[in-house]
Amino acid sequence: MNMTKKSVGLLMAGVLTAFGTTPVWCANTPASSPALGKWGGPPADKVVTIVPPIRAESPKDGVSPRIEFAADATEGRLSVKVDGAEAFVYRYGTANELPFPCLYPVWSPSGKALTEQGNVFPWPHHESFWFVNDVKLDGQEPSAMYYSLYHRTDPNDWNSPFTSQIVQVEFLPQKQQVPDQAEIGMKLLWQKSPKIPLADQEQHIRVVALGGGEYFLDMHYRLTASYGKLTFVGDNIHYAWPMARMQEAFSPEKGAQVTNSEGSSTVFFPEFQVAHWVDMSNTVSGVPEGLALFSHSENPYPHKWFVHKHGMFGPRRIDAQDGKPFALEKGESIGTRVGVLIHKGDATAGKVAQRYADYIAGKL
Repeated sequence: MNMTKKSVGLLMAGVLTAFGTTPVWCANTPASSPALGKWGGPPADKVVTIVPPIRAESPKDGVSPRIEFAADATEGRLSVKVDGAEAFVYRYGTANELPFPCLYPVWSPSGKALTEQGNVFPWPHHESFWFVNDVKLDGQEPSAMYYSLYHRTDPNDWNSPFTSQIVQVEFLPQKQQVPDQAEIGMKLLWQKSPKIPLADQEQHIRVVALGGGEYFLDMHYRLTASYGKLTFVGDNIHYAWPMARMQEAFSPEKGAQVTNSEGSSTVFFPEFQVAHWVDMSNTVSGVPEGLALFSHSENPYPHKWFVHKHGMFGPRRIDAQDGKPFALEKGESIGTRVGVLIHKGDATAGKVAQRYADYIAGKL
């Protein structure tokens, strides 16, 4: 999708107008370009400019335990270390900080941020690595969860509560499985407001240390319509379960190689291709590395993938539930299971195909 700055700004303005709200942009470090405010985007002093971070520490051999979970309730963060170096952070936020939990940063083996932080212009609602869908609870108006960043009770106050939000409820007990694997779970609540719950979510993340800075995540998501009939009302574009947004340096626009299980490297939005896995990798500062997403064989199949030149990608649902309204009756659940491989090299050097086979065979 080739868009000028003007057309992107008009698109976002139209999307937000359709949802009946005024765009509010996070004020932090002003962007240097004064022209941004002229084409429908936020004024320049409301645009966040973020320099991708570099991890301070490096993985080490002989660290015990190999995987550590360190939660900070005050900051709304869970830092996950692999072999003594932070691998990723599960961010669930403080009161009104995040519209939904996400993973950020997701560190590469060499210590670069692979994914893009939220609140970054021109798509601040892209929260690095996230899981969300627009839904409608029976008897309520639809909840635009995907665009919940823009929905505040006071549109002029960035710190006011979200009108729709996914909130962290509690962590489940940690499980040390074998020396190179550990698991943690989370319970979350989808809500239209603090007084109107929409659904319960439970997720589990099994972390596998692969050595040399490489690691693997086995992620289970399950959403339950605990509070009444729940209809999925998102459009046929803005979702994947889950969605990853790569840093610009790791995007196809900057030369990243996109490879999937079918041997294709050229299928981008608005075309969607059926696949079992997709890898996005690039050489940045002389170091090749990347991130692959795996769809487990227990997921309904065939299903397509969203892959965008800007570096956003993820698995979608089967055709009957892909961008079409469908409902869960009260008490019913829907889930998905995905693998996330952080690897050195490109898809070949990173053994993506072999590691996918190992994942499906229960060896990873």
